[in-house]
Amino acid sequence: MSHSFADAGHLPHRRSAPADPAGLPRQRRGTTPQMHGRYPDYDVLADARHWDDVTRQAILARASEVPTVRFFDEREARTARAFCDTVMAQDRDPRIPVMEMVDAKLFEGRLDGFRYADMPDDRDTWHQVLAALDDAAGPGGLATVPDARRRAIVDGFAHGDLRVDLDVGRAWSVLMRAVLEAFYSHPWAWNEIGFGGPA
Repeated sequence: MSHSFADAGHLPHRRSAPADPAGLPRQRRGTTPQMHGRYPDYDVLADARHWDDVTRQAILARASEVPTVRFFDEREARTARAFCDTVMAQDRDPRIPVMEMVDAKLFEGRLDGFRYADMPDDRDTWHQVLAALDDAAGPGGLATVPDARRRAIVDGFAHGDLRVDLDVGRAWSVLMRAVLEAFYSHPWAWNEIGFGGPA
C-alpha cells in the first residue's frame, strides 16, 4: 500500500529506520528495483529512440545483460552480492546486478584513476574487506546469516567497526564508490529516481 508523502517521514534523514520500498507506488511502466518507485509511470528506455546509436546499444545492453563473474571467486561473489544487496536495500527481485557490474569493473581494471596513498589497489581492498565481512559473520560467511545480523555487520562496517588491516573508513568509501556507480549507472535506477537518461 502506498504512503502519503505529505510529511517528511519518507526522507532519509527524517526517518528512524530504512524505508520499505513496498511503501512506494507499484511500478506500472518500465522496471525499477523491486518494482516500486516514486515515478510509477516512467520508463527511461521509452526514449531510447532519441539517443545516438552507440549510447542506445550500451544502455540497452546494460539493461538486458548481466556480466559474467570473473574477478571474485565463488565465496567472494556470494559475500559481495550479500553486501551489495544489503547496502542498496535490494531484498526482492527484480534487482540491479550490482555485484556483477562491480566484478566486471574490477576484472577489466576500469579503476577510478586515483587511490588513497595509504590504501592498496581497490581490487586488493575488495578482497580484504570481503574476507573480513565473512570473518565477522562466522562459519558460512556473510551470505548465510539472517538478514538482521547481515545488516548489523554491514552497519558496523559503515561505522568503522570491522576487523581488517586497512583504514576502515576509507575501505568503506572504496567499496561504496563502486557500488553506487554500478547501481546508478543502470536504467532501472534511473526509472526509480526519474532521471531522464542521456541528453
